[in-house]
Amino acid sequence: MDSRGFQQGCFNSFQSSSSDEDLVDIPGTAMNFSLRDDVPPLDGEIEEDKSYNGGGIGFSTRMMDFLEEPIPGVGTYDDFNTIDWVREKSRDRDRHREITNKSKESTWALIHSVSDAFSGWLLMLLIGLLSGSLAGLIDISAHWMTDLKEGICTEGLWFNHEHCCWDSDQVTFENKDKCPKWNSWSQLLISTEEGAFAYIVNYFMYVLWALLFAFLAVSLVKVFAPYACGSGIPEIKTILSGFIIRGYLGKWTLIIKTITLVLAVSSGLSLGKEGPLVHVACCCGNILCHCFNKYRKNEAKRREILELHIKSGADYSTLVQPACEVHNNFPSSVVINNFKFANVTMLHHHSQKLDDGFGARPDENLAFVLSAAAAAGVSVAFGAPIGGVLFSLEEVSYYFPLKTLWRSFFAALVAAFTLRSINPFGNSRLVLFYVEFHTPWHLFELVPFILLGIFGGLWGALFIRTNIAWCRKRKTTQLGKYPVIEVLVVTAITAILAFPNEYTRMSTSELISELFNDCGLLDSSKLCDYENHFNSSKGGDLPDRPAGAGVYSAMWQLALTLIMKIVITIFTFGMKIPSGLFIPSMAVGAIAGRLLGVGMEQMAYYHHDWAIFNSWCSQGADCITPGLYAMVGAAACLGGVTRMTVSLVVIMFELTGGLEYIVPLMAAAMTSKWVADALGREGIYDAHIRLNGYPFLEAKEEFAHKTLAMDVMKPRRNDPLLTVLTQDSMTVEDVETVISETTYSGFPVVVSRESQRLVGFVLRRDLIISIENARKKQDGVVSTSIIYFTEHSPPMPPYTPPTLKLRNILDLSPFTVTDLTPMEIVVDIFRKLGLRQCLVTHNGRLLGIITKKDVLKHIAQMANQDPDSILFN
Repeated sequence: MDSRGFQQGCFNSFQSSSSDEDLVDIPGTAMNFSLRDDVPPLDGEIEEDKSYNGGGIGFSTRMMDFLEEPIPGVGTYDDFNTIDWVREKSRDRDRHREITNKSKESTWALIHSVSDAFSGWLLMLLIGLLSGSLAGLIDISAHWMTDLKEGICTEGLWFNHEHCCWDSDQVTFENKDKCPKWNSWSQLLISTEEGAFAYIVNYFMYVLWALLFAFLAVSLVKVFAPYACGSGIPEIKTILSGFIIRGYLGKWTLIIKTITLVLAVSSGLSLGKEGPLVHVACCCGNILCHCFNKYRKNEAKRREILELHIKSGADYSTLVQPACEVHNNFPSSVVINNFKFANVTMLHHHSQKLDDGFGARPDENLAFVLSAAAAAGVSVAFGAPIGGVLFSLEEVSYYFPLKTLWRSFFAALVAAFTLRSINPFGNSRLVLFYVEFHTPWHLFELVPFILLGIFGGLWGALFIRTNIAWCRKRKTTQLGKYPVIEVLVVTAITAILAFPNEYTRMSTSELISELFNDCGLLDSSKLCDYENHFNSSKGGDLPDRPAGAGVYSAMWQLALTLIMKIVITIFTFGMKIPSGLFIPSMAVGAIAGRLLGVGMEQMAYYHHDWAIFNSWCSQGADCITPGLYAMVGAAACLGGVTRMTVSLVVIMFELTGGLEYIVPLMAAAMTSKWVADALGREGIYDAHIRLNGYPFLEAKEEFAHKTLAMDVMKPRRNDPLLTVLTQDSMTVEDVETVISETTYSGFPVVVSRESQRLVGFVLRRDLIISIENARKKQDGVVSTSIIYFTEHSPPMPPYTPPTLKLRNILDLSPFTVTDLTPMEIVVDIFRKLGLRQCLVTHNGRLLGIITKKDVLKHIAQMANQDPDSILFN
């Protein structure tokens, strides 16, 4: 790094950019963060006059410590920065200690202390209620709009197909979906439902509605909330690790994602709402945090709440992309995955204007909020509160203390209770897939279950590689410039292929429900079209029996559905609309499992005398449950894509009620993970994090290379010296010159340039705001005023300008390692403490600095990957 000279000149504090906690210039970057855009709205408003007031030379020799009262903006972070977890935890401890001490002084202070302690639980309650309500609204709306593609209810346009025919006395068992109140589009338009022309009319209206829904979804995202696209889980994981994406969890993102999620699901695209519901719940958590000072002012606490929520279940002018890429037509000056844009200021102002400051600003308190919100999101997505808590712990959370576990569970419980009260599925249950299997599984069946696990692992690895390759192609070609056209083309292809096949025409959730179903006496589905009749001597269970023509027809249709789902999901996930991956992955596995289950069932019927069957399955006995195979296959494929294990098994048995089938689910989930890991270590969310260049340090992977801190730190051996500040010999002008000529986000402070003995570390942002505030509010501060980072200043000659004491913004305990520290220890320190940067010393002498970005680049280099893909830190 350059040790810049101190030059005279005008200093404009916010016209130089600061690379996110990195002390290395980013070539070609020219950010212009005006103060009104840069300071988080909740930290207080600063006067609009940003000009420097030099003032006259004062005659007072006193040292001016204007930081005795907090200055708005000091201690906060810029957008696309990583927070300092250690500092945030310290600030929260100080706040808690102060409240505790004051609680002994008066009754009012005691009440304030109790309310502060209770505020976390109250916030969990509000998050659960809001998340559950939104999930119920999304479920009901999506069901109605999905049925709208096929017809309408003449008695009430607001009724979906099922509710329209609910109380009709003219519905027969064979034609349970037909009733006089429900009219298809051919009946409405040409007054007939028979014949080729009626089929063409229904086909045309199905495709037309699908295109309309998709167009509205992508247009709303593009115009109003670019962060509303994708599933949101990769970005939530990155935010929970401490990265700031202001506006990603804002109110506009929440509103638009809720609306467009309904539209995207209703369009019939191969996507689900479960992943985006996690993002919706985290938006709820982030917005509700602003009602509580405890969380509004501490980023780490808010992250904890968001994790709790996961468990419950626009112009593309974004600097960072949520699983969908930056739109080339919108200018931005940051290079993202080989794309370079110009004018960050415009984008920064645009996003803040849309979100009114409700952005993701990480710290310990926000992590608590987001962790809880993540739990609530999964709870309402699947109706699985316990699985939601485990999902947040296993897959999403970066920092998960025990109190987060308790509050996550509470948030997930409230969210699930709210969803159950709304009863969106009309079955008095939390989930759409609830099944009751009557036959226990046999030990031999572990073999096909493991085969399904192998299939799930292969599918997961195939999907991740092909989807990432397609998303990368979208980034690097002209395709990325036309998101609306891409969405419409994929929607048209999906709708045209889906309509002729009844299993692709129905919603994916309904398809999974039918595949999980255990055939009973009243089932009229083709999957239950067996030849022989019920034998009452079997104790109420249907025996294994030969498949009829309907079953064989269904098998062919399901095979075609499987191929279509595998192919179309690859191109759907990552488009510029809300899109989840849980349901499409489960559908692929459920189809494969049902096909295998029916095959096993027929094999047991026709070859019951084989050695593998004769000991436990006699002819006509109820031995094989095809629905169970579908459930195991769904778990295997979802595990292969996401690499979930414990949370996946819990979600599946909560989702279906199949508690006694935990062992088959565990076997399939572990096999799927092993196979997928053998072909590629990353799950789909980690792969998208790396594709988008997010600064996420994976806590699950070990660093096994033998390198030292001196191999990673900057400056390197032949580089210029480190840019530093001295504790008592630099003027305001000197410091302003250093800031204006560099883009570093912070500076080490040393005793002197000769000794290089470390005193502390000061953030660029805090320096800028503090100097600017001193110029405006203190008389006599001029460019020749000395800046002191010491506790006391030496006596000053008369008639000298007042000095500035900035010790209060100095971090006096920055983390340091020696130059010979192994990098595996340094990586662990960054992971477990959530550091922004770490200083490197030798015998107490400052040598260099290692930032989180440097660590990520080094890990990428060691893995033979492109280190320049890590752009934000």
